[in-house]
Amino acid sequence: MVAYEFYYSDPVKGYDLLGILPERRKNPARITQYSVIKWGRMLLCDNMNEKSIFFKKVTISENTGKFFRVTPSL
Repeated sequence: MVAYEFYYSDPVKGYDLLGILPERRKNPARITQYSVIKWGRMLLCDNMNEKSIFFKKVTISENTGKFFRVTPSL
């Protein structure tokens, strides 16, 4: 299963994990960087600056529940 780890970039503290949200959309054309950030802000941290939030795409093993980082293909 694909999921997103959302982080907040704080100039003093560094990076804070805000939460992890699973991807539920069936249509891949609807999945854009903007839509993922907007969705994360809406559910996790509506009052934070959008430029201070970023995400990492991860996969979650259906069998073990362990997280695996998705690495970009070259």
